[in-house]
Amino acid sequence: METKKTSKLSIFLLVLLALLFLTPFFIMIVGSFMKMKLPIGNPFNWIASGDLGLDNFKHILRYSDYPKWLVNSLIITIIPTFSQMFFAAILGYLFSKKEFFGRDVIFWMMMAVIMVPTQILIIPRYIMFSKFGWINTYLPLIIPQLWAIMGVFLVKQFMSQLPKELEEAAFIDGANDFQIFFRIFMPLCKPVIATVGTFAFIQCWNDLLTPLIFTTSQEMYPVTVGLASMLTKEGNFGIEMGGSVLSFVPTFLIFIFFQKYFTKGIAFSGNK
Repeated sequence: METKKTSKLSIFLLVLLALLFLTPFFIMIVGSFMKMKLPIGNPFNWIASGDLGLDNFKHILRYSDYPKWLVNSLIITIIPTFSQMFFAAILGYLFSKKEFFGRDVIFWMMMAVIMVPTQILIIPRYIMFSKFGWINTYLPLIIPQLWAIMGVFLVKQFMSQLPKELEEAAFIDGANDFQIFFRIFMPLCKPVIATVGTFAFIQCWNDLLTPLIFTTSQEMYPVTVGLASMLTKEGNFGIEMGGSVLSFVPTFLIFIFFQKYFTKGIAFSGNK
């Protein structure tokens, strides 16, 4: 009896938490279709008001360079995403399955770099990139993101769970390191590689600070900076929510598409 009461209480608390988390998204989505400059009234009554439409999205597409911003975001997101997936797989394989001098020291030195806040590196990077002539180009937005230490950590943890007998059997059959990696470990690591890709896509797509610092013209703005610069001028609630939806939808679709791999990859990477 007590178990049933505990179960019902748990379900109630989970539903309550879900509502708390989903309410901001509900306000954002419904507000994006509302023709209002200020958020007036109860958000749960906005749909009943019937004052809905696509005017906010039409305004953004008509009075901004959104198509160009979208292309910029795709360039600075897709390249690092695939690059991080590849390098995380390669380095994860080396650190988990290969023995070499200083392996553990190098790995934990890399992990220690995570503790350095990215914001601290903004000024040194700006000085360095300005010397290279990279300011207001794609390079300072892509080069530092080509690989990620956290991705290497996730893949290493995942590969550590795979039996070493797989590699030994492949060696006996005459396979070399490249064949073992690409034909055996890569297919088995699809869940965690998809997880790394999901993290990379979301992080690069939602990044506001880095392109805000390293881009100086609207033609180079990604979606985040472009919409932020536009919305500071508009001061319109409906347009702001419309811009938020346009920025949110790609990451949401990526997460939904890779959800099963993402969940499995995190679960296995957390085991030791």
